[in-house]
Amino acid sequence: MPRPVVQSPQAESEQAAIAEPPLSQRRDWLRAFATVRAETERRAAPLSAEDQVVQSMADASPTKWHRAHVTWFFEQFLLQPFNASYRPFDERFSYLFNSYYVAAGPRYARPQRSLITRPGITETTAYRAYVDAAVAALIESAENDASIFPIVEVGLHHEQQHQELLLTDILHAFAQNPTHPAYDPHWQWPQSAPHGAAADARLAGMHSIGAKGDGFSFDNERPAHRVFLEPVRVARKLVTNGEWLEFMADGGYTKPGLWLSDGWAVVEAEQWNAPGYWQLIDGAWFSMTLGGFRPVDPALPVCHVSYYEADAFARWAGKHLPSEAEWEIAATNAALDDAFGHVWQWTRSAYLPYPGYQAEPGALGEYNGKFMVSQMVLRGSSLATPEGHSRASYRNFFYPSARWQFNGLRLAEFDH
Repeated sequence: MPRPVVQSPQAESEQAAIAEPPLSQRRDWLRAFATVRAETERRAAPLSAEDQVVQSMADASPTKWHRAHVTWFFEQFLLQPFNASYRPFDERFSYLFNSYYVAAGPRYARPQRSLITRPGITETTAYRAYVDAAVAALIESAENDASIFPIVEVGLHHEQQHQELLLTDILHAFAQNPTHPAYDPHWQWPQSAPHGAAADARLAGMHSIGAKGDGFSFDNERPAHRVFLEPVRVARKLVTNGEWLEFMADGGYTKPGLWLSDGWAVVEAEQWNAPGYWQLIDGAWFSMTLGGFRPVDPALPVCHVSYYEADAFARWAGKHLPSEAEWEIAATNAALDDAFGHVWQWTRSAYLPYPGYQAEPGALGEYNGKFMVSQMVLRGSSLATPEGHSRASYRNFFYPSARWQFNGLRLAEFDH
């Protein structure tokens, strides 16, 4: 399932405003905008109208809602503030497709998004085209200045996040279907990097982590700051399905001593005995994938595991999950196999603000900061992450029980 490379045409998200941006800059932004918007439609294209309205759990959203929400984002934060003559496609959409931006007004309850059968697919497509034309006109306008481009950039990265969610959410929905439908029958797991004989990454001492101003970053990646590491080794390789099968065979899901208390409570309540989407059929394990129901390949990275499971596995292995600082430094300064483009990797770090963190002003400040409690950080990127959206400083975050995302792990151990 090839994906276009979508790189931001601007080196930094903040730049001095100019009266009339150069024509080449406007063309770069038009190209980037068209590419990202087309990728959303490409990902939605294999899905029927019925597929696009389904919501299989409260944490997921329908494909149609994702398509409309990212469109609302440009309408709300770009077109209405910067184009005095702009008229919304439909005034009701600000209520239907706002997600969690309290400052932007009231919103429809998240667990009930599948009930929004109207507007339908055709009208949603028309909404996207209407906003696309208005954004293109705004970028092309000689009257605008460079102050719009940071908003365009945030909107594009926001849409790329929803492109990944579109796939994770429809996979969860298809996993509930006993006929095991395939999103893409030809889908294959990405090729892994060649596994060399090099040792694990060995780290120690003072380092700097966080976004350093050399490209786009979200506010939660800033500011760059120093951290001190005790001597530690971070595994070059991701934990595989084969290793997870050993954990399961050794009773990993039946030994409460391996588990955090909250994790064990979830294991008992949900009756977990394997990663998400795994099923045992006639003595063999199968898993639901974007390509449909397939045998579990022991050589592939384990996927769809929660933080609780990752932590228990690490304890079983006599190691631990790396902190997000250990992960970032290892990914930046030493080679890690498959750090990007396979599975997000759980760290043992709670999702908290960096020293000196400041949220973006206005409603966009709700994007990250208000979620900095009770969640854990994941690093890297996954097979569903659009190209051009990955970087070593990126901080993904989910609640520790979440496993419908493409989440896996690598291990670390103190090097004494």
